[in-house]
Amino acid sequence: MFTGIVEDLGEVEAVAHLGDSARIHIRSAVVTQDTRPGDSIAVNGVCLTVTGIVTSRPAAEGTPPGPPGAPRGFAADVMGETLKRSSLAAVAPGTKVNLERSVRLEDRLGGHLVQGHVDDTAAIVQREPHEHWEVVRIGLPPGLARYVAHKGSIAVDGISLTVSAVGSDWFEVSLIPETLKRTTLGLKQPGETVNLEVDVIAKYVEKLLGGAQ
Repeated sequence: MFTGIVEDLGEVEAVAHLGDSARIHIRSAVVTQDTRPGDSIAVNGVCLTVTGIVTSRPAAEGTPPGPPGAPRGFAADVMGETLKRSSLAAVAPGTKVNLERSVRLEDRLGGHLVQGHVDDTAAIVQREPHEHWEVVRIGLPPGLARYVAHKGSIAVDGISLTVSAVGSDWFEVSLIPETLKRTTLGLKQPGETVNLEVDVIAKYVEKLLGGAQ
């Protein structure tokens, strides 16, 4: 479980494609400070299990790895289903990613309850800069529209955001300078893809009321 408060803007250092899965190495000294194999880290909103701690820069093919040192990142395996349902299929060395360690029971819930289970992907439609913030419009897949409400919560690339406006096939979020500086939404442009996770509470309410299809 996560809160949607991004801890670090990491960088993909290496990707190994393994048929129906992939292994990625992500550089971040922040989220590896107290991380061990088996821990969960949200990468652009996708909950991944840490399979190893990277202490040296990945070596070029045919060359020995560099000497070990302090943790500089982590490795994680991405299964075929995750590649199919999220934007992680398109990451490559140099790609920036939002990172958040799983929440602890004593932590503040600064965002909202985020599971790290991506519901769908969508494209950024437009960006509208203002003097002290920026409005970003994002496409809204038909299957998710019923879960998105004005002033409600949604996770975009793992960032907990408040919906500032919503239409039949789009929604908008208003981003402060801190969010633009610390997350991928400060970098992504119209046409680029983001991961979406709607509020799980809305899903449970629908299920209890017998409205799920």
